[in-house]
Amino acid sequence: MFHGFSISLILRFEYPDKHYMKVFFAAIAAIVLIVSCAGLPPPETAVIPEIPEAPKYIMGKGTVPEEQLAAFLLYANTGVDDDFVRQLSVYYVEEAAAEGVNHDTAFAQMCLETGFLRYGGLVTPDMNNFCGLGAIGPEQPGLIFPDPRSGVRAHIQHLQAYASTDPLNQDLIDPRYRYVKRGSSPTIYGLAGTWAADTAYSEKIGAILQRLYEFTYKGVFTQLTAP
Repeated sequence: MFHGFSISLILRFEYPDKHYMKVFFAAIAAIVLIVSCAGLPPPETAVIPEIPEAPKYIMGKGTVPEEQLAAFLLYANTGVDDDFVRQLSVYYVEEAAAEGVNHDTAFAQMCLETGFLRYGGLVTPDMNNFCGLGAIGPEQPGLIFPDPRSGVRAHIQHLQAYASTDPLNQDLIDPRYRYVKRGSSPTIYGLAGTWAADTAYSEKIGAILQRLYEFTYKGVFTQLTAP
């Protein structure tokens, strides 16, 4: 029986060479380390955020920060002025919040209407018309607004007219507000055939929203196939 004797004393008798003692204690330390680590919880893995479902309702609160709105548009159109896009993104967040409109939806519609600020249709950049208001044909190319914020505000007010029957919180500057049947389209799916004649108009807005969310929450930019 070895009761009452320490391991070190046993080793001193059995293995007087200090080299063996060092090896032994190193082995013991390794075993203790392995046993202690075995009880630790597994290391945390990086959590990949889920992509939120693209909103269908026009009224509500957007989730994409203004910096990401700007980054998304600048990624899609590298030829547009950076400072202008960043300021435009701020306008969309602020003006949408003032009327309770989802700024993600409004921004996505702007990207569709302007071709990510490439234009090329009836509306030109100097008109500050970001949603094709009044753009009917060559004789009526669309409304002109004095500055970008005014153009954004008119866009938001026009969306609010479609989606809600509540009064506006800011002074009315949208000349076509009175032509909208109030509350006729709470969701983006009522904009096809009303806001635009294109029957796929609503789906195109939804597709850009999905791209925006993939870009924001997954860092993925999906290129849409041209219709």
